[in-house]
Amino acid sequence: MDPLLLISLLVFFMMMLLGWGAYAFYQSRERASEWGARVKGESSNKGKPGKTPGKSTDSFRQSLEYLLERLGQVTKSKDQAQISHIREKLVSAGYRKPKAAIMFLGTRILLAVLLGVGFLIFGTEATKGMSSPYAFPGILVLCMVVGFYGPQLWLSSAISKRKERLVDGFPDALDLMVVCVEAGLGLDQAMARVGQEIIMGHKDLGEEFSLLNLELRAGLSREQALRNLVQRTGLEDIRSLVALLIQTDRFGTSIGQALRVHSDSMRMNRRMKAEEKAAQLAVKLMIPLILFIFPSLMVVIAGPGAIRLMNNFANF
Repeated sequence: MDPLLLISLLVFFMMMLLGWGAYAFYQSRERASEWGARVKGESSNKGKPGKTPGKSTDSFRQSLEYLLERLGQVTKSKDQAQISHIREKLVSAGYRKPKAAIMFLGTRILLAVLLGVGFLIFGTEATKGMSSPYAFPGILVLCMVVGFYGPQLWLSSAISKRKERLVDGFPDALDLMVVCVEAGLGLDQAMARVGQEIIMGHKDLGEEFSLLNLELRAGLSREQALRNLVQRTGLEDIRSLVALLIQTDRFGTSIGQALRVHSDSMRMNRRMKAEEKAAQLAVKLMIPLILFIFPSLMVVIAGPGAIRLMNNFANF
């Protein structure tokens, strides 16, 4: 490969990494400032007098959203079931904007075009030395396919990570709900209070409970609001809790006692899962030990002796 082309590719990837790092740093600073404003009891969008912080960033974001929306409208499928499926997955990942599905489709097209153009700019010289005439179009199509299906993989990863965060915060939310109900609050008031208190430590779970409270205030039945919570999260723990709440509401049993028993049962299940994972650890460690640790130990232990034997046999 041409050294100049190699340097160009390295510079291109370094600029991409630097841009991604700068964006991640900016997002972390923005979240830190928002968290500090919450702790102080101030508004998160309150800026300094005489300044409009984030104005250029907001205009760039609006322009990008407009571009993604236009691209999504062009490639929008007539099959409403597919759009609904994408919207449900985006809601499971925490993106509830009405135009999120259209913007997601536009993102796939934009990334496919950007990767294709990037390969046309930087990868033309790299494929000149290849003997196959199909190398250039094949790699070009591969880049566009990666750009088109990359957001789908990212969405699946975002859903998995959000479910992990929900699972981590659900035991605290359940214990807090038990305390609220036993303190005399009704079920609706208890869920609203859980949403207010849990959002500081577990933002995703707090937003789900807050949305549940908004649906109840809007006049939706409690059963339907709870089923919507299960549909948005897709967690088995929340599904079992919702089934318990619906049954207690139908048959008029004690909610506090039912929640206490359910909390103890879930705590026991989590302990059993932790013990199961601990028991599987020894079996899972066998493969890396056999493939990596034992050969290295054999080389270190038997290597000097083998070298000495080879030298002794060479002298005969």
